[in-house]
Amino acid sequence: MGDLMSTPSDGPRQAVILAAGEQQGFDTPVGLLEIADTTVIERLIEQLTKVGVEKIVIIAGFQADAFDRFQSERIQVIRSDRYKWTGTMHSLALAKNHIDADFFLIEGDIVLEERGFDHVLASPSANCLLIVNESGLGDSCFVELRHDHIFRISKDIHQLSRLDGEFIGLSKITLAAFRDMVAYYSESLNPYLHYEYAMLAVSDTHPLGYVKVDDLVWTEVDTPDHYRTLKYIVYPKLLRREKEHHEARIRQQFQEALGPEYEIVAPIEQLGGMNNANYKITTNRGQFVLRLPGKGTNETVDRRMEQRNSQLAYAIGLDCETVYTNIETGVKITRYISGAETFTIASAKREPNMELMAVALRRLHTCQRLFDRDFDPYANIRMFERDVDRCPELYFDEYQEVRAELLRMKDELEALGLEHVACHLDAWPENFIKGDDGIYLIDYEYAGNYDPLWDVVSVGLECEYTPDQEELFLLKYFGRQPDEVERQKMDILRVLMDVHWSMWSLAKVACGDKGLYEYSLMRFRRGLGNLSKLRLKSPV
Repeated sequence: MGDLMSTPSDGPRQAVILAAGEQQGFDTPVGLLEIADTTVIERLIEQLTKVGVEKIVIIAGFQADAFDRFQSERIQVIRSDRYKWTGTMHSLALAKNHIDADFFLIEGDIVLEERGFDHVLASPSANCLLIVNESGLGDSCFVELRHDHIFRISKDIHQLSRLDGEFIGLSKITLAAFRDMVAYYSESLNPYLHYEYAMLAVSDTHPLGYVKVDDLVWTEVDTPDHYRTLKYIVYPKLLRREKEHHEARIRQQFQEALGPEYEIVAPIEQLGGMNNANYKITTNRGQFVLRLPGKGTNETVDRRMEQRNSQLAYAIGLDCETVYTNIETGVKITRYISGAETFTIASAKREPNMELMAVALRRLHTCQRLFDRDFDPYANIRMFERDVDRCPELYFDEYQEVRAELLRMKDELEALGLEHVACHLDAWPENFIKGDDGIYLIDYEYAGNYDPLWDVVSVGLECEYTPDQEELFLLKYFGRQPDEVERQKMDILRVLMDVHWSMWSLAKVACGDKGLYEYSLMRFRRGLGNLSKLRLKSPV
């Protein structure tokens, strides 16, 4: 189960969702039907994103305009004007100029557990169909197997010599097989051909593998009765099942790390975290926090260096004890902080908590020890730009102008003088934790040696302090009013920091983590605003 629940790195990065059809009894496309706090197609998009899909093509037909809201750099909506008079192969063929690699193919009227995708990904077959036991839903696509491959597919059960399962509408297809399917369809005289039969037609060249999951929770939505069953029976069951499998994965990873003698004795609790997933685990040997790295994080974080950084922070009484680290996977287990209160943007505005954060930063900045690396925000920005250069359309309109001003301000910073001490470099509120025995500053993925004012400015930005709140925090940190040189440095660092993290997140967007685009835009706009204020203070 653990292997299936993890996201493979070599799965398809593209997908096609077939959502063109009109179903009797509905006055809206089935893909746009609401389930809990989402819709059928939005859930599919979210699931595809979780398994690493970066490009999605939606084929729309009935009320195609309703799908325009999904149109984006990542999602292409293609209209089928002939959906009333054609089968699903016609819809799929419309994607031929938009798909250029192996892809997932999924029908836009199905709802299924996440692990359905995991099983398809885990299959060694290049072309693979997900099949289940007969569902009785009515519009079933039956399969007959032979020699560990799909031998026959038919909606007519009378055409099969035996019934080995039912294809539910999720598959992975190679680009070569897809092109041969399109070529086969181009010579067909039957516009109502469905893609399953085109798959079968080219299976001599492109064998059809399969994976069968007997207990998968899923349904298609062809009728209002299906929809009612989905909302009130299937979806609640599906969510419970997904929660169970997710918790089983967490349990397995924890016990693989520490051993079965650490018996989990209470429900697993999810904690906060922007880049990673963190879980509180209570065992017969104490409480721990399991960290699972987020998508793309291992590519940007030196885990061996993080391990050394955490050891330094623990030695000076700032970080909690690390009991397990895997520098290859990024999985990390620490002891849970007794009485832990993780700060939030709201709680970080309370004066006693400001005092604690200032204490933590001063302890780090004055520890007289250094991390293994120096921090250079300008070098980082150049590195992030190399990733963004692969998708130059991502650059914000004013970026080159801002970049030029940042380069000018680099000379000003150096003239003002930069200290080099141990810095956290990611001092946002959730990294400060108040425990029974004092204040902790955790998460040293990005720690390095730089000017301490970077951390000071970071608290003000990340906690969204007003000018008055920031003034109070500065008094807590310095024990006095900052001098003019310190104020000038902080004015520049506010702009530099927002642009730095904006480009960090934009680089992640360019590498496939599209969910960080709005965060990148927010930070860039705030940096631009602070730059405008700085221009008024010191016109160029």
